[in-house]
Amino acid sequence: MSKGKSDLNISVIISFILILSSLLVGCTNANNEESTSKGHHDNMITIAWPRDVGEMNPHVYNPSQLFAQSMVYEPLVSYQDGGEIKPQLAKSWEISDDGKVYTFHLRQGVKFSDGTNFNAEIVKKNFDAILKHTELHSWLGFITKIARTDVIDENTFKLTLTEPYYPTIQELAVVRPVRFLGEAGFPKDGDTSKGIAKSVGTGPWILDKYKTDEYAIFKRNENYWGELPKVEKIKVKVIPDAETRVLAFEKGELDLIYGEGVISLDTFKQLESTGKYETSISDPVATRQLVMNTKTEQLSDERVRQALQYGFNKGAMVEGVTSGLEEKADHILSTNLPYTKDIEVKSVKYDVEKAKSLLDKAGWKLPKGKTVREKDGKPLEVELMYDSAESIQKAMAETLQAEWATIGVKLNIVGVELTEQVQRFKDNKFDINFFSNYGAPYDPHTFLNIVASEGFGFNEAISAYPNKDELIKQMVKVPQTTDEKERQQLYSSILKSLQDQGAIIPISYIKKTAIYQKDVKNFKFPANRDENPFTGISIKE
Repeated sequence: MSKGKSDLNISVIISFILILSSLLVGCTNANNEESTSKGHHDNMITIAWPRDVGEMNPHVYNPSQLFAQSMVYEPLVSYQDGGEIKPQLAKSWEISDDGKVYTFHLRQGVKFSDGTNFNAEIVKKNFDAILKHTELHSWLGFITKIARTDVIDENTFKLTLTEPYYPTIQELAVVRPVRFLGEAGFPKDGDTSKGIAKSVGTGPWILDKYKTDEYAIFKRNENYWGELPKVEKIKVKVIPDAETRVLAFEKGELDLIYGEGVISLDTFKQLESTGKYETSISDPVATRQLVMNTKTEQLSDERVRQALQYGFNKGAMVEGVTSGLEEKADHILSTNLPYTKDIEVKSVKYDVEKAKSLLDKAGWKLPKGKTVREKDGKPLEVELMYDSAESIQKAMAETLQAEWATIGVKLNIVGVELTEQVQRFKDNKFDINFFSNYGAPYDPHTFLNIVASEGFGFNEAISAYPNKDELIKQMVKVPQTTDEKERQQLYSSILKSLQDQGAIIPISYIKKTAIYQKDVKNFKFPANRDENPFTGISIKE
């Protein structure tokens, strides 16, 4: 097994669960909650979140919430629209010709919220804390490739890798774990994996008041080096129940509800239709996909997989199930991600007769008087697994079951808990499974890492591809390429081949929704799926 491939281990699956759970949805002393009344904001935005913000540790995962971590802690670089990487705490950087050495020139004059200086020494201290637990963070590709970290001078930090890995600069933009904690936040032994002393960051917000499982209030960091937020405070109310969140919003107790799945799409449409509120829908943040296990006998023939694609009306299903808020996906990765534009794939349009013809050619015939096709005495029967807590997956599964029945395919649908869904996918105990990619700033490289990884369902899904071995070699090669043109060619070839052979079917582009009161202005979704949208937001007096 190659070095690049061996780094892709079971921790990828762990991270998948962590990221999903965080997307769907520190201090210990409790403070009295600030009172607010309808119509009086005190220049404060109040939102609801399904979970407590967590311990606000930048170097760990759940229960810390991604959006909250991104309010307090900053990265060296930031991910912007179209995958552009821009300066953040690093004002500039150079990458060596061999792709192994990254030299960062840090922004001068930046201070942590307690007034201490941000410099190369504290950057190294944060990296050292993270690298004490590489097994925890090895899902992030560059972590396992770090050879050394060096302080060149007060404002220059050097990162050296064991091998070239182009996504390093992109992975440095993720919300965790490589964001920077001030000296006062470190425990005495320096091991942040066990907890931090206090949440001290360089970001635009400071955690001001907090009561576990009730609320958190973030105040503006008045000494922030960048553009100050327009509002002075963000209050996060912990409201686990979606209906309760909606009631609080309608009463004027909340200014904003945003995110993925925080309210149902039907409720969003209903509130939008009243005309009382403002709404926003993000660009695609991920692609909803069907993954077919080609080791399943019934799905091993590409003609069968193609027939299943022709055999359902994707556009109508997506429109009906998501009330038009998601759009039909033509690509397995949305084209707002780097390296995904202008990739030509086979056009698959709803065509029942073509689906039937393909099944006939594959030897799956419909016996007289029967409703399910057979081949060598075996029925064309497969199982689709979905997350039982995900209403969209359930509705789509039921639609597919009905539509595929008309072409002679029996689809058994089974709802399972998310952890079981992930485990069964990992163990290759599935016929067809729902999946969605990570989105920005992780993809496209993280998606290919997962597909190439042994111990994950994609490896089985593409097992019947005649060019599987070559595809895997190309996927391993992509992160090591230092030539931009070659990298683009590899991505185009790989993504086209993965989709055209029919084991990965794009369904729809997942989007975030936001609904907010009329006096909330300048709301904008960030390009980074995990970051918060609060910096530019304002309240009209």
